[in-house]
Amino acid sequence: MTRYLLAGGGTAGHVNPLLATADELMRREPGAEVVVLGTAEGLEARLVPERGYELATIPKLPFPRRLNGDALRFPGRYRRAVATVSALIRDRGIDAVAGFGGYAAVPAYAAAKRTGVPLSIHEANAKPGLGNKLGQRYTPFVGVAFRGTPLRNARFVGMPLRPEITGLDRASVRGEAAAAFGLDPSRPVVLVTGGSLGARSVNSTVFTGRGDLMAAGYQVLHIVGGRSDIRQPEGDDDYRVLSYCDRMDLALALADLVISRAGASTVSELSALGIPAVYIPYPVGNGEQRFNAAESVAAGGAVLVDDANFTPEWLRGTVVPMLTDPDRLRVMGERAASTGTRHGSELMADLIADSIAGR
Repeated sequence: MTRYLLAGGGTAGHVNPLLATADELMRREPGAEVVVLGTAEGLEARLVPERGYELATIPKLPFPRRLNGDALRFPGRYRRAVATVSALIRDRGIDAVAGFGGYAAVPAYAAAKRTGVPLSIHEANAKPGLGNKLGQRYTPFVGVAFRGTPLRNARFVGMPLRPEITGLDRASVRGEAAAAFGLDPSRPVVLVTGGSLGARSVNSTVFTGRGDLMAAGYQVLHIVGGRSDIRQPEGDDDYRVLSYCDRMDLALALADLVISRAGASTVSELSALGIPAVYIPYPVGNGEQRFNAAESVAAGGAVLVDDANFTPEWLRGTVVPMLTDPDRLRVMGERAASTGTRHGSELMADLIADSIAGR
């Protein structure tokens, strides 16, 4: 029986690929043991037990960004975290550690090195995080979701995705999907989403320009997020507003074009399914969303526009001509698919196996 420690968490971008990989490891070896290392504050505190996996926690340990009291206390806290994880590895007889970024990952990387346990890493973003930049020093087994990610020994494995995405037959469930959202399965659909919390500028532009999209013959499924004040307008039968969507597989089954932020999971899912996209990278932060979209854009599978330039006028002048050219959308979908994979979970599990074998 193989015993795995999967480390990571904080956000869905870390937790979801971790869980998808855990599921694949258990599919391959039903008698295996998977322990997930995370924090009590991150999404993993809810999602990991819900999925049926054991969660071990360590204190949240953000890297200090400036010299203050937290920075002075960080070395001691870090050493204690590494010691805790090292003891867990020894006590539980862990055979392999795999890290997915997040606060819990770096202590796990150092503990794997200290205990001599095989280590593998998955980086979900095209612009790697600080934790995985540090972790790459400890192992040659580094999997990346996007080709060209600047990590040493990077191997393209893609994004480990949920089974409801990897097994999605869009054509066969289109009727069910249309019924779920009150749309016509015989007519094309633009799907708009800014993530679970929404994206104010994206929502505003699409809401203002929705008439142009509908005039092009499209239905619009707009997931606005829980914080948005956009509501279903009366009389707009071809425009559907959802605050939240718990069946994104059905939404994606309907989508002929997606307008979205460029989070790593979103780009990976759309590329895996061969859905053309308009990406509006989140304008705040370290710019990783622009890098996430770069490969699909370069291949001709997506169009990228800066948040400040995503206006109703741009929508009318750029997106509407795309919608009225079905051949262009078909080719974009094919080119998007050429950059993605539905086999990220399997490829990441292969990488973990290779780390154990020492290949």
